[in-house]
Formats: sequence, C-alpha cells, structure tokens
Amino acid sequence: MQNNKLIKTGIHQRLLRTSYFRFYEELNDFLPEQFFKEIYPFSFSGTPSVKNIIETIGVPHTEVDLILVDGVSVGFDYQLKGNEQVSVYPVFESLDISPIIRLRAKPLRRIRFVVDVNLGKLAKKLRLLGFDTYYRNDLNDDEIVKISISEKRIILTRDIGILKYGSASHGIWIRSDDPKIQVNEVIERLQLKNLFKPFTRCSQCNGYLKRIAKEQLKNRVPEDILSFHRIFWECQGCQQIYWKGSHFDKINDWLEKKRSGN
Repeated sequence: MQNNKLIKTGIHQRLLRTSYFRFYEELNDFLPEQFFKEIYPFSFSGTPSVKNIIETIGVPHTEVDLILVDGVSVGFDYQLKGNEQVSVYPVFESLDISPIIRLRAKPLRRIRFVVDVNLGKLAKKLRLLGFDTYYRNDLNDDEIVKISISEKRIILTRDIGILKYGSASHGIWIRSDDPKIQVNEVIERLQLKNLFKPFTRCSQCNGYLKRIAKEQLKNRVPEDILSFHRIFWECQGCQQIYWKGSHFDKINDWLEKKRSGN
C-alpha cells in the first residue's frame, strides 16, 4: 500500500508519509468515533517514533502494552517510515506477554493507587475495598506522577494529559464520571475481584484499621454505641473509630455485588 507523496512548504519540498493504525479494545475510547475499531491512516513527515504518533493521535502511552508493526513486536522508540500496518493493544495488567516486547514496566504485583483530585469518591470506594489509595484534593499533575513513580502506584485520572508524562509508567484513564461506574472500571480493568480486603483501611485517610478494646473507647464514642456493639476498630492514621453499624451491612451487600460483577 503506497501513499507517500511530496508536499510543498514554501520553496522546499518534503515527503509526507502515511502509516495505518488499528487500535484494539478500550484504546478506541480515545479515538474519533469514525475510527472506532477501524484502520486509522495517519500522515507525517520525517521518521517519528511510534510512541510520538500514538500520543499525537490521542492515546496515552501508559494505556499501551503491545505494538505490532507489520506483525512484529516493537518498542516505543521504533521509527516509522511510512506504509506500515501498526496494531496497538491495551495494557495486559494481569497477563504476562513476554517474550514479546513489553512496552511498560511489569505489572505491579502489589496493587496501590494514587488518585487524581477530581476522583475523591472513587478513592473512598477503593479504600472500602481494602486497596491502598493515596488521595489529596490539592495535588498537581507533577506531584501525582512523582508519587506514582516513587511509591509504585497506579495513577487513576480523568485527565489524559497526566498519562502522557514520559516518566509515567502505570496509569488508567477513567472513562465515566459516575463513581459507581468508575469503581467497576478499575475492578474489571485490573481483575481485582479476588483481592478485596474490606474493613482494613480507613475510607477517610487510607490508614490501617486495627481492633481496639471497647474499654479504651470511653468518652470517644456514645455510651449507647458502646453498650450495643462488641467489636471496634481504630484508624492508625486519623484515630477515627469504626464499628458494625447499619453501614456495615450495606457495605457487605455492596461488596457482594462487586464480586458478582454488578
């Protein structure tokens, strides 16, 4: 398939080349609707890296785990020459695709998150499920990326731009603006159903919860609560007290729905 041509720029001529991209599965979310699951022709000059063109099209590199050029696995630094057929696949977070070229660091065996400032409700839901989830409502993009790198955390964001940082290695663009759907996105994307550890983290500050004797809670919780309940937990971070109130049953029902995929 030949589609290279010369174009004039002032008194100069330069060769305009075209390569043909096919994006798979959830990577289509980043494309114009007319190119969903279709071949995407992209014209360029020079010999840019395939990573540069993929991000120019709009797909963050953190969402990509495998690139095939004319059927051969290549790295992000592969230089396009024109007329290639480029197949781009999403992250295989729980599947080992070696010995072909893997484009990101290996999946993080310890699932931990850093959550963007506009996803506070998602952060609370992930903590309820027992996942180590770093969240502050005053973090800027640079800080989020630095925390992700230094603490080996997966970035969760609605801002595609954060995932285009060259140093970012693990991140997910959250499609929905509904927190209930957002948590399902994360669970399904990373296959987390068997990793829930409910009632182990504070939903407010992410601290660990530890059993505390009710005798130590005098003047810290109402007397009627102390007399009615036997088991209490204290957050090791903010010292908030938890017990099995009506919310406990609601959370258990919610957890069962998550495990069943609802």
